[in-house]
Amino acid sequence: MVIGNGVSRELGTLVSELGAKSRLAVVTGPNVRKAIVETLAEEALSNFSVDIFEAASSSVEVAEGIADLVNSFKPSLIIAIGGGKSIDIAKYASRKIGVNYVSVPTVTSHDGIASPFASLRGMETVYSVKTSPPIAVVADIKIIAQAPKRLAIAGAGDLIAKVTAVRDWRLANRLKGEYYGDYAASLALLSAKHVLTFSKTIAKYTPAGLRILVEGLISSSTAMCIAGSTRPASGSEHLFSHALDMVANYPALHGEQVGLGTIIMGYIHGIDWKRIKKTLRKLGLPTTARELGVKEEHVVEALTIAHKIRPDRYTILGESGLTRDAAEEVALKTGVIGNDS
Repeated sequence: MVIGNGVSRELGTLVSELGAKSRLAVVTGPNVRKAIVETLAEEALSNFSVDIFEAASSSVEVAEGIADLVNSFKPSLIIAIGGGKSIDIAKYASRKIGVNYVSVPTVTSHDGIASPFASLRGMETVYSVKTSPPIAVVADIKIIAQAPKRLAIAGAGDLIAKVTAVRDWRLANRLKGEYYGDYAASLALLSAKHVLTFSKTIAKYTPAGLRILVEGLISSSTAMCIAGSTRPASGSEHLFSHALDMVANYPALHGEQVGLGTIIMGYIHGIDWKRIKKTLRKLGLPTTARELGVKEEHVVEALTIAHKIRPDRYTILGESGLTRDAAEEVALKTGVIGNDS
């Protein structure tokens, strides 16, 4: 893990130390390519033959196509430079063709930057599929600071979600006998507590705050690696977000949606959901349906079907889920819908 201002300049040296040979494949997006990648290719990676592959979308079709193109180039290493879309596609390509990859995040919008799971649209599931973790992460705070604040802060919402995700995991262990790892759970919770403690610093969008976010996201990714699943990082609040994607067609950023879901699931779990809501507001993240940009009925509907997203994953929502009346009640009591929304 290499984190700091200007560390992307060391990318060429790092990949050489990792055993990269003459050919490197860079997976990125069109905007990041122009703003960042072309300069890195000319400077930090000048000793390598670099081919750049643009990820137009995060669909499985695009991922398959890029994997085939990368494979035909025969690189010794794949470098993912960009947001979640580019990194997820690089993960997929890496797993499919058997070539290691390095993650170079340009935004702190979610905890997929170092996790062994990818989210691609068009697959049989709406949730993440298992891939492989990166062999290195190079997080250049100077580059990350160039991203829009909304994208960066969304990552804080994804980290706060670990508060309810770990409780769901523990509940599944007690009621269903599912494996529960204390170390992985503690690591995930640490990243959430870090956000709750340093929310003022993060909200200022300074290098110090961004570093806290990056370290938290990597910590959460590592927890998933240790657990061998997304359990430490994804629970009922993520199921709500996936359900909201289905009923409202991906209305907002992932971190914004799971943050809102954490308020609701925190209430159901009987924990201090008001502190969660207060922290999200302090960060500038949505705490109501209106702020998230969705209709109130979409929130209620998503709550009633969330338990069906992953029947194999037991959470506080149980096996039967929430009735419409119960879903509306909890959304009203938390102020996600109603007068405050």
